[in-house]
Amino acid sequence: MNTSEVAKLLGVSASTVQRWVKQLELPMERNERGHYHFNNEDIDLLRNIQTQIQNGTLLQEIAPVQEKKTRKGSVKAAPETNAELERLYTIVSEIEAKVNSKADSVASYQLLQHRREIEDLQSQVKDLSKQVESLHSQLDEITKSALPEKPLVLDQGKLNRKKKNIVNSLFGFLG
Repeated sequence: MNTSEVAKLLGVSASTVQRWVKQLELPMERNERGHYHFNNEDIDLLRNIQTQIQNGTLLQEIAPVQEKKTRKGSVKAAPETNAELERLYTIVSEIEAKVNSKADSVASYQLLQHRREIEDLQSQVKDLSKQVESLHSQLDEITKSALPEKPLVLDQGKLNRKKKNIVNSLFGFLG
């Protein structure tokens, strides 16, 4: 069984099973990809560990398991001929060349696209600059025409102000 199947069987998560194996240094068999492979003996051992944990034993207090007998795994044979290796090398080289070519064309396309966008932005900046200059000239014309040509002068040098009597000035806040 693999890790997820054992986890489902025990009612725990796959990471819990992996943590038990690692922390207790259980000698579990692994496949060619490095994944754990459990047999019935391993599952019984994990059930025992689960029971101990459910009874209140901490994982650190569970005694590490004695080394099991060494298991032998299978090793895949390497390609038998150099011709096959050469053929694979040629295929890989061709694929690398195609990938590099594609990457170059994508990068070129992106550069051209960015260049177009930059040119569009430069055009918009020029247009906005012209509009700002136009608005400044219109503002200058408006401010020149709004200013009077002769300064304002009062007919009489003094303004007529109402005289307040002393009583009004003292008690003016009441009324």
